[in-house]
Amino acid sequence: MRRALFHYDLPPELIASEPARPRDGARLIVLEADGSLDHRQVRELDELLPAGSLVVVNDTRVVPARLLGHKRATGGRVEILLLRKVFGADGAERWRALGRASKGLKPGAEIVFADAAGTPAIVATIAAPLAEDGRGGAPASSPEDGLLEVDLRAIEGSVEAAIDRVGHVPLPPYMRRPDEPSDRVRYQTVFARSPGAVAAPTAGLHLSEALIARLEARGVTVASITLHVGLGTFQPVTAEDLDDHPMHAEWYDVSEAAAAAVERARARGAPVVAVGTTVVRALESAADPERPGLVVASAGETRLLIQPGYAFRIVDQLVTNFHLPESTLLALVSAFAGRERVIAAYRAAVEGRYRFFSYGDAMLLRARAPSAGGPA
Repeated sequence: MRRALFHYDLPPELIASEPARPRDGARLIVLEADGSLDHRQVRELDELLPAGSLVVVNDTRVVPARLLGHKRATGGRVEILLLRKVFGADGAERWRALGRASKGLKPGAEIVFADAAGTPAIVATIAAPLAEDGRGGAPASSPEDGLLEVDLRAIEGSVEAAIDRVGHVPLPPYMRRPDEPSDRVRYQTVFARSPGAVAAPTAGLHLSEALIARLEARGVTVASITLHVGLGTFQPVTAEDLDDHPMHAEWYDVSEAAAAAVERARARGAPVVAVGTTVVRALESAADPERPGLVVASAGETRLLIQPGYAFRIVDQLVTNFHLPESTLLALVSAFAGRERVIAAYRAAVEGRYRFFSYGDAMLLRARAPSAGGPA
C-alpha cells in the first residue's frame, strides 16, 4: 500500500515533550465501529471497556541505553546507543549498538563511560562495525554514525548495574530535549519487568496502578507479554510502497500464562484488548494457525508488517498513542480500524489540539475494520 496514504499534517507544537500528569490524565479519543468519535480521558478506561475484558500489556523495561563517554586515547567525545545484547559472561557483555564520534570509531578503540560524579564505570571496546544486514563489514551509515558491536566491561559490579548507573534514557529524537531524572520513572510503565527495550511501549505509559486496580475491580483480567521495542520503531518508511519496506525485527515472548488468559477470554466471550501496537505485533505473531482466535506460547523475533488488508486473528480492541505520519505503526492502526476513519480521527485530534507521539494523548479503537484479505 502506498506510503502517502498514511500522511496527515501535524503542527510541530502538538508533539508532546513532557508526559501527562498524573499518568492516567491524558485525553482519549474513542473511535467507534461506525466511525463516530467520543472525547474522553484515559482515566475513564474502566468505564469504557466491557466488564470481563482481557487487557494485555507489554512488560518490557526500557534500558538507559544512551551512553556518553570519551575515547581513552584522545579524549574525543563518543555517544553509544545500545540496541541489543548479543551475549554476556564473566562481567563482560557484547552489545549491538549505534556509535557516533567526531572522528569515527575504529575496531579496538576504547571508550570510557563515567557516572555523574566523574568516576569511570564502564570501559567499552569497539569489536567491529557492521553492514546493513548486521554482519561484519562497512558501517551501516557512516564512520561517524554506524552500526557496531561493542564489548562492555564494568569496572566494578555487573555491566547491567553499571549501565543503569551511567546510562541516559533514550528519549525519541522528536522530543528535542535531553533526558531528565524524572524520565527514568515516566518513560517506563508501572508494570515494566523485563529489561531490553530502547523505546517505551508508549500506550502503556498511561496506565496507573489506580486505573489497573479499577479495571480489575470490574472483572477485567490483565495479562502481560514481552516485546522489546527496538530502534526500528522510529525507522522512517522511505519506500513508496509499504510492501518494499524492510520491516525491523523485534524480540517477543508470549508466555503460557498469557496464552491461557486469551483462551479463557475466548471461552467467556470477552474481548481481547491490546494496550499498544507492540502487544498487537506479539499476539498476532503468536496466533495459533490451528485454533482461530487463540495464541501459542512462543518466543522469537517478529518482522510482522501489518497494513490494511491484514486479517486480525487475536486482538479485538486497541488502546494506542498517536503515531508519526507515513509510519508502519499508523499503517497498523489503519489496518485495525480502517484507514479513512483513522485519518479522519487524526485530523480531529489535530483540530482538538491533542498531544502527539510518545508522551502524548491516546486513542481507544473499539472495533476492527472489515478485513480486505488475509495476513499481510
